Amino acid sequence: MRMCGIVVSLHHLVMAKPIGRENTGFNNYYMYSLKYKVTTSVCDSEGRLKLYSALQMMQDCSEMWIDSEPGVRQFFTDQNMTQLLASRQVEIIRVPSYKEELTVTTSVYGMKPMFGFRNTFIYDAEGRPCYRTWSMGAFVDKATGKLKRVDDPTIASMTLEPKLEMNYGDRRIILPKDGGIAHDPIPVMRADIDYNRHVNNANYIRMAMELLPDDFEINGLRVEYRVAAKLGDTLIPAVYRTTDNTFAISLSINTEVCAIIEFQSHRK
Repeated sequence: MRMCGIVVSLHHLVMAKPIGRENTGFNNYYMYSLKYKVTTSVCDSEGRLKLYSALQMMQDCSEMWIDSEPGVRQFFTDQNMTQLLASRQVEIIRVPSYKEELTVTTSVYGMKPMFGFRNTFIYDAEGRPCYRTWSMGAFVDKATGKLKRVDDPTIASMTLEPKLEMNYGDRRIILPKDGGIAHDPIPVMRADIDYNRHVNNANYIRMAMELLPDDFEINGLRVEYRVAAKLGDTLIPAVYRTTDNTFAISLSINTEVCAIIEFQSHRK
């Protein structure tokens, strides 16, 4: 089973300052954190932070977290392993604006031999949450692309934090059996690829957002990653309106689904 990777590099589109693991003042837990300032390149036409850019901040913070866990980092290096994102749920409380100061925090609340579970939140300068997320990651052998176990001593060495308060939906997204509307194929471009040499997980969401109605305001989403698309692949989108306030969009290579993204809106 191939799944989509997490980008490692910090993007120059936002000003980022690593804090490391310390008591950030948010929830009084010792979480790994990065500080950002929202700049022009990550804003939409209304001067608000793009969802795609917020997801990149979350990805970067989650990936850099491993530096705060030397035992885990050494095990992954010795075993030629990486952590790949399998699913994520996002709650959008408030979209930050141009020049706002933000803090991104991430903490692991659950660990199994082949899967990990974490919260990643984005807070404003007053410590109020703007985005709340939980995600499941899979541990994979870089050479084979297959799931690989983390041993018990490494798991025992990890710092686990409490599971933070938010709504926790099902990580699996079930598409309707019919009713999907096909759209034009989307070729995978060089700019879509990350250091794992497949489509970065935030890019699936960016592609899917282009298929939503212009007046659809996203208040939350769930995404399930199944098969990684690579350079030269062509993704076939299908759009399902599952309720008045919900769209589900699948991106597939032929009949093999790469990602399913469910967008929710609170509009009435």
